[in-house]
Amino acid sequence: MPTDDASLHQPTTDTITASKVPHKQAHQPVLHAEKLSKKVRSGERSLTILHDLSLSVAAGESVAILGKSGAGKSTLLGLLAGLDTPSDGELTLFGQPLSQMDEDGRAALRAGRVGFVFQNFQLLPTLSALENVLLPLELSPRAGETQAAAQWLERVGLGERTEHLPKQLSGGEQQRVAIARAFVTDPELVFADEPTGNLDPDTGAQIIDLLFTLNREAGTTLILVTHDHALARRCDRCLRLANGQLMPFEPTAAVNGGGDE
Repeated sequence: MPTDDASLHQPTTDTITASKVPHKQAHQPVLHAEKLSKKVRSGERSLTILHDLSLSVAAGESVAILGKSGAGKSTLLGLLAGLDTPSDGELTLFGQPLSQMDEDGRAALRAGRVGFVFQNFQLLPTLSALENVLLPLELSPRAGETQAAAQWLERVGLGERTEHLPKQLSGGEQQRVAIARAFVTDPELVFADEPTGNLDPDTGAQIIDLLFTLNREAGTTLILVTHDHALARRCDRCLRLANGQLMPFEPTAAVNGGGDE
């Protein structure tokens, strides 16, 4: 059985804006949400998950979003990434209003500019590590794709595992592949949804060190959904999602791992 390799604040305004931007500066935010709402049907009832939520994220900023299970964190991430559409409100990504785009248009906007890291890795089981990293490049073709993918696997410590299938890799190694896949297109923005949720604490710490190192080196904007207060504290700004809205939040140093927030 493979084992993991051991390598490796808050403004108070109606629209939550960038407080620290350590890398890139921009005249307009990478992402701007204005009065977003999301309602879903549950039988005869309409449930409000998000209500009049506003957020701006500057280029190069890292933002953590915490909240209890069921608060709507993953729903919000899906809206911000253009994977889902809001019931009301406006969302602008890279200066482009998503409400004016269909699904194909939103996918084209994300291609090569947005990377994703998921809790359950989302690797295709029949593809090798190298082939999984290559997948985003099919949407954003460029010269030297295979070499670029191999170099990213080398950077995450898996240079010798390029031909291994996901089932031949440990959980930590699979998440390293997922991180390489997220960064292989040199994205401007990375969304990470509970990236350590399926990992033991030691492996999770290694993965987070890797994620933040690569993010810092690339100057990428990072939006991170997590329950882990220690992880959230590493971001430039921490927000709490409760009652359908975001509020500035100071995570405690003592809380770590899979708590409610």
